[in-house]
Amino acid sequence: MAGFLKRLVPKKFRKEGVVIPVVRLQGAIMASGSQFRPPLNLATAAPALEKAFAYKDAPAVAISINSPGGSPVQSRLIFQRIRDLAAEKNKHVLVFVEDVAASGGYMIALAGDEIFADPTSIVGSIGVVSGGFGFPEMLKKIGVERRVYTAGTNKAILDPFQPERENEIEYLKSLQLEIHQVFIDMVKARRGTKLADDPDLFSGLFWTGSRGRALGLVDGLSDMRSELKRRYGPKTRLELVSAPKGLFGRKSPGVGGLSGDMAERIGSAGVAAVAGLAEEKALWGRFGLSG
Repeated sequence: MAGFLKRLVPKKFRKEGVVIPVVRLQGAIMASGSQFRPPLNLATAAPALEKAFAYKDAPAVAISINSPGGSPVQSRLIFQRIRDLAAEKNKHVLVFVEDVAASGGYMIALAGDEIFADPTSIVGSIGVVSGGFGFPEMLKKIGVERRVYTAGTNKAILDPFQPERENEIEYLKSLQLEIHQVFIDMVKARRGTKLADDPDLFSGLFWTGSRGRALGLVDGLSDMRSELKRRYGPKTRLELVSAPKGLFGRKSPGVGGLSGDMAERIGSAGVAAVAGLAEEKALWGRFGLSG
């Protein structure tokens, strides 16, 4: 109500400074997650982004990123949504890296017209990685036979319960190279002549914010509050924008006993959450961080 009343007062009589909407994008980037561990993807990010870019009088939108990466598809979708909104609403986009913006996290950061980081932030990791485990020898030891029936000679490609095949590995690598090239093209298109001529730039290595600045991956070393007040004046206000809630807010968890069906669904969700958490921690762990 207070905000609504303020908007009724003519601008020349208002004493408040410029308001800059802030969107915080944090976490591993995954297509799906759980109620216990919401992922970062287009579906979760889009509502807050739409709301932030709808600030009519704001000259810019500030985006804080803290992500070790994840799905290249979701990373690119978030990047594209930010750029589309920036063009549609004619807003300058300022990105600020917290602990890390690596791999898909850095891909999203490329949506910024300018990128800032802390000297100790981690940036880069411009590459593509796939990982997993193989269990064929374990199956032999415990006397289990793997049976797979397919229609299509390559339908069971990269099955973790069967021995690796060289042609399958080469095929996976060809896909990785295609995705890597898309990533490289995005970096070159967005950073242009700012990039240093360094052979390791697209090797998958990652660097501190200080080194990232020297390589042209970031534009400056600063925190969000200081930079925005320097640009738009000491009275500048930062307003954190989150996804809109329903009419009565988010639904609260139930209290009391659970039916068998409900207990089973929560149990299944818990197993998925544990698996997702392990994957997320592995992503953060690559950079010496914990999620």
